[in-house]
Amino acid sequence: MEKTDAVAALAALAQDNRLDVFRLLVQAGPEGLTAGAVAEALDLAPNTLTFHFDRLRMAGLATVRREGRSMIYAARFETMNALVGFLTENCCGGASCAPAGPSKPARKRSQAPA
Repeated sequence: MEKTDAVAALAALAQDNRLDVFRLLVQAGPEGLTAGAVAEALDLAPNTLTFHFDRLRMAGLATVRREGRSMIYAARFETMNALVGFLTENCCGGASCAPAGPSKPARKRSQAPA
């Protein structure tokens, strides 16, 4: 993946609703979802959703196909995987950087009484 493609994909995902749409499409798998199903699941207006789908398509993160009267949107997994690969290709200088075990959230320190 080229840097310009990565920037376009990240820009498309850098908005709450679009990120939600993309994650929902990823969960749906290669068969995708109808625009109506996405709108219902995320409680988004159809005209707003069309704009978000267009941004995801222009960034190469989603495809659309017509089935009868329905528009079916699906995530482009090859682009998603290329983006993840681009972001991690130089991770940890080539050494494995997978965590040894499940990480726990940092605990807040309580201040000792004075």
